[in-house]
Amino acid sequence: MDLAKTEQIIIKGARQHNLKNIDLNIPKNQFVVITGVSGSGKSSLAFDTIFAEGQRRYVESLSTYARQFLGQLDKADVDSIEGLSPAISIDQKSSSHNPRSTVGTVTEIYDFLRILYARIGTAYCVKCHSEINPQTIDEIIDQILTLPIGTKIQILAPIISGKKGLWQNLLKDLKSQGFARIRIDGEILDLDENIDFAKNKKHNLDLVVDRLIIKENSRSRLTDSTQVALKWGNSNVLVNYQLPDNKPINSLEPSGELIYSEQFACSKCNISFTEISPRIFSFNSPYGACIDCHGLGYVSEIDPNLVIPDKSKSISNGAIYPWAKTGNNYYQQILMSLAKHYKFSLTTAFEKLNKINQDFILYGSDDTIKMVHDSFDGLETVTYDKVFEGVINNLKRRYEQASSDKIKAEIENYMTYLPCTSCNGKRLKPESLSIKVNHQSIADLCDLTINEIFDFFSNLPDTLTANKKIIAKQIIKEISVRLKFLLNVGLDYLNLSRRANSLSGGEAQRIRLATQIGSGLSGVLYVLDEPSIGLHQRDNDKLISTLKNLRDLGNTLIVVEHDEDTIKASDYIIDIGPLAGLHGGKVVATGNFEAICESLDSLTGAYLSQRKSIHLPKSRRTGNNLELNIINASLNNLKNICAVINKPQLKNLNFHK
Repeated sequence: MDLAKTEQIIIKGARQHNLKNIDLNIPKNQFVVITGVSGSGKSSLAFDTIFAEGQRRYVESLSTYARQFLGQLDKADVDSIEGLSPAISIDQKSSSHNPRSTVGTVTEIYDFLRILYARIGTAYCVKCHSEINPQTIDEIIDQILTLPIGTKIQILAPIISGKKGLWQNLLKDLKSQGFARIRIDGEILDLDENIDFAKNKKHNLDLVVDRLIIKENSRSRLTDSTQVALKWGNSNVLVNYQLPDNKPINSLEPSGELIYSEQFACSKCNISFTEISPRIFSFNSPYGACIDCHGLGYVSEIDPNLVIPDKSKSISNGAIYPWAKTGNNYYQQILMSLAKHYKFSLTTAFEKLNKINQDFILYGSDDTIKMVHDSFDGLETVTYDKVFEGVINNLKRRYEQASSDKIKAEIENYMTYLPCTSCNGKRLKPESLSIKVNHQSIADLCDLTINEIFDFFSNLPDTLTANKKIIAKQIIKEISVRLKFLLNVGLDYLNLSRRANSLSGGEAQRIRLATQIGSGLSGVLYVLDEPSIGLHQRDNDKLISTLKNLRDLGNTLIVVEHDEDTIKASDYIIDIGPLAGLHGGKVVATGNFEAICESLDSLTGAYLSQRKSIHLPKSRRTGNNLELNIINASLNNLKNICAVINKPQLKNLNFHK
């Protein structure tokens, strides 16, 4: 075998898009830059030929079963490519649009944080905020016996929680141990029954250990049953209760369920934790996600300012836009009934109505109002008494009940996203947020900048006990390494809780770049699309150093780039051109930086060697004093900024928050 061929990517007859049947040898395990004027064919060579062919060959190497899920990829318009390695593309369009994705999840740092908090986190009570510790069985029994005499209870052991499976062998084992009943997904069944499970559905299995009524002499039997439940329930026990006469007592509802654990519990507030595991820190899991916002950190609400965009209008003149635009007399007649009851005028500007009447219109009231409107066929008048629900509540109800995507999309025009009031935008349940490391919850830590988090983990080992230090050592090392990569690509200002869909293309690309370095792969072909875009010049050296580190791991880098510093730092340069479109698609020059500068055919070389240059104009056109005013801009990470921009041809444009 020719050793030289194994160290090169050999391309013959590339004709993709505007490429002119080019032949090219690209050295492997080097930092290669493809440059040239915009539209010359750089991306056609790097992404649509080299990367696309690498992906197609990888898919074809898979089994027939796997290929049916990936689809058929078209062959690039090229005669042959030899020496291809497994290829990974890192381009400007790679940022996630999933609202659940964050910088922490994309970089996998959050996964390590979940493990860290599950293993060394200190639990605090969500009510009194005191540190909580494991309970003894006697303490558990004492708390159960605080239930009133006559309370009916069931002692259950949570043996399976949110897992897929058929569990037939488990059921047989439980039956052979003498148990008679089990609760599956909330339904109590006899173990003698033929129980079938949906194998692709997650199930909860709670073993029914005992059923009894709280009496003065219940302690002995309750202790025996609780011991059995704790054994089968991995140190956890559930107590399902029904109070006597079905009446609430103190803070207890008439019926409900209490959880007790030998692991963590607050004796003051009668609150117990289930097993502290990594999944309770995941906002993508029902075990950790906030109940109200489902782990998104925000909720969508009907915005009164969108419902009534122009408050200077009267209701009769279409102030309530969602109802006025329908042209349906029903809504107008309902509002007439409301105005008659509360004695206000529909011809008065909405902003001039008193606050009470405005609230009645938007949010409804508890008063019964005489409604008068035409029937839907328009042939008669309908009269009845009814409570008015309010415009906003009406839109909210219709949105929740709508089965049509069109109706939902229409009502979404009047919605805005607000931070969840239950979790304050932190995405997790209170129990998850109450577990802390060095007095920081996992959400608080993710709200810090990358720079601050790196300092936190640099100092963390000094604050841990000897036992926790041993447990956390490897996890802290993995987190610190990944944080260091993010610092090296100039992303020290980001925080791990930042939504991935709010990142710029350059930020998303550099995050993926840092993640790839952290993976430690070698022998891979990386194809990058202008990684210097959006990067401040002061951080360019960090980016170049990162690219070289990726090369030094034994990988080949093909970078489409215009940046002069990146071109100078590369090992090999390919100049495509000479011009754009039909006048491009040719290999103008190849070699190191000096070779490109010396090439008389290379337009890039002419500018790099300063044979050509772009001169700054001696004088610039003056503006006409017209301005673009930006007031309180707060999208993504903008901090309520105000700006005035001189802008010709714009007359008094104001953009408000």
